[in-house]
Amino acid sequence: MTTHHSSKHGLIARRPEELYMVFCDMRNFSRLVPGKVEAEVTADYDNLWVTVQGFKIGVRVDDREPYSLIRLSSADSPVEFVAALHFLPSDTPGRTEFYIDLDANLNLMMRSLLGSKIQQGLDKVVDGLVAASEGRMPDDMPEEFRK
Repeated sequence: MTTHHSSKHGLIARRPEELYMVFCDMRNFSRLVPGKVEAEVTADYDNLWVTVQGFKIGVRVDDREPYSLIRLSSADSPVEFVAALHFLPSDTPGRTEFYIDLDANLNLMMRSLLGSKIQQGLDKVVDGLVAASEGRMPDDMPEEFRK
């Protein structure tokens, strides 16, 4: 059964073009895996594969609409999903309204295990981007993103 989740909206202190350019290249995500997580990560411009504790997730970019939308989907993953990253110009210059829509095909067991955690995870991503754009970096953020 497909479940739909939509993250909270966050106001990121970057222009849509700047934020979009970070997300359009999947190689940028490979550096965001915290050092304390033992994971094998490989990426190219369009694809990202992460293996953690034998659990493999692949993500590919299906569509890019410059500076407004990036559509991602699962690839060789145990859970089918489609995500849309939205980059909307804000009324405040130099800011982007950002949010994520996610549709995941979850069986009953996966839905009971992950259902509420998906929403929390999406909201945490938005909160993290807002904080990072304002200079409030998490302790486990890689050094190259602190500049």
